[in-house]
Amino acid sequence: MCYCKTPAQWDETADVVIIGSGLAGLSAAIEAARVAKRVVILEKMPYYGGNSVLAGGGYFCWDSKLKMRQKLDLGEDSSDSHFEDTLRSGGYYSDPKLVRAMVDGAPDGLDWLVSSGAQFKDVLAKIGGHSAPRSYQSACPGKPMMDFVKKRALDAGVELRLNSEVTGIFRDGACGEVCGVEIKRDGQPLRIRASRAVIIASGGFAGDVELRMEHNPVLDSSLPCSNHKGATGEVIRYAKSIGADALHMAFIQLYPCASPKSGSVDRWAFYAYSGTGFGMIYVDKRGRRFVRELAGRDEVSKAQMDTGHGCTWAVLNDGIVRALGMTDSEVALGLKLGRMIAADSLAELESKLNMPGAALTDTIDRINSALANGGPDPDFGGPRGSGMLALNDGPFYAIGQWPTVHYTMGGLRIDEEARVIDALRNPIPRLYSAGEVCGGIHGNNRIGGNSLAECVVFGRIAGKNAAAETA
Repeated sequence: MCYCKTPAQWDETADVVIIGSGLAGLSAAIEAARVAKRVVILEKMPYYGGNSVLAGGGYFCWDSKLKMRQKLDLGEDSSDSHFEDTLRSGGYYSDPKLVRAMVDGAPDGLDWLVSSGAQFKDVLAKIGGHSAPRSYQSACPGKPMMDFVKKRALDAGVELRLNSEVTGIFRDGACGEVCGVEIKRDGQPLRIRASRAVIIASGGFAGDVELRMEHNPVLDSSLPCSNHKGATGEVIRYAKSIGADALHMAFIQLYPCASPKSGSVDRWAFYAYSGTGFGMIYVDKRGRRFVRELAGRDEVSKAQMDTGHGCTWAVLNDGIVRALGMTDSEVALGLKLGRMIAADSLAELESKLNMPGAALTDTIDRINSALANGGPDPDFGGPRGSGMLALNDGPFYAIGQWPTVHYTMGGLRIDEEARVIDALRNPIPRLYSAGEVCGGIHGNNRIGGNSLAECVVFGRIAGKNAAAETA
């Protein structure tokens, strides 16, 4: 709804009102609570966390107090390298100022997560689109990591309200300040005044088929979606109705390694994505590679769909399993659930995957030979990549994978201070935003691992600046 008029009466008042309880919203709330006396998070779903509780826990940054790159002797990295990789992966559509703010703030953001209780494995992976290993892997991904952040927010006095759907944002006139929101709670409207500011952290819109087809008609209901059920875009509409600008709405990302049956991005999907930097390969049902594994998500997803098979396979062995930090219990569960297929030999794996002849064996023999001789990639040319492990010894494993609608790069236009910008390129007073609901950071293709960093960095910026507004 459009509310460009202050209501005559408010039902209650808070200093800072935050829409959405994912990592961006919680990060904003914790920062805002350092100054503001009353910070309220409004979550429409009966659970907290949004897509953040489904995240695989890959946090990408070029350095941190953990010094994992130095400990593992993985060479050099820099903010400039992370910056350039992000711009290149996004087709240079990204706003460079936003990217710079994210990559420069990412190391401190990781340290902040660690100080909140999150733990990270002694692994630093290199994945598609990145020129260096910088994927810090959470030892407690998804909800366990979010529980640490939620506890920190609640300990700071933040009020978290579930089942509180925002139905409109109030602005004092067409050019005035944002002053509050309307919510629907137990079927009744409730108007909450924000004496300092409102922060939008409501997440993306991948789950709204109508909205995503409005901007990208190819992504219809035939494609699965990895997002939680609340990943719809109504708050973007509310913000636009009071003058907010939006951009890059047609840029919607597929995740190439989802479960072929459910479209969900589970832990094995993340391993299937992260293992490419260690030598994991992707093959089709004929046992042939169909894409360079370290290509971006958009390129890998398109190549998968071009096979027309409905399922492709990530192939790895026990050495890569260990390099990824995958536990024995995760392997056992993956086998039990059918997400992983195991075999003692490549011939046995070919048989279990119904692949013709010795096609997979031939594919892997050529890769192993190239690695042993220091030669180029036998299928796609150019260097195979440093740090790759040979697929010599078993046991061998395969993880089924297929693209799913995963992330919306477009959303509200913001500046590096997390202020929401209107169509005339002016900041809307007392309105901030952070997380997937924002556009302009990832360009036309989000490079893997930047989403958690974005949520923490811009969430904290939004919270700090919102609390600094005069009450």
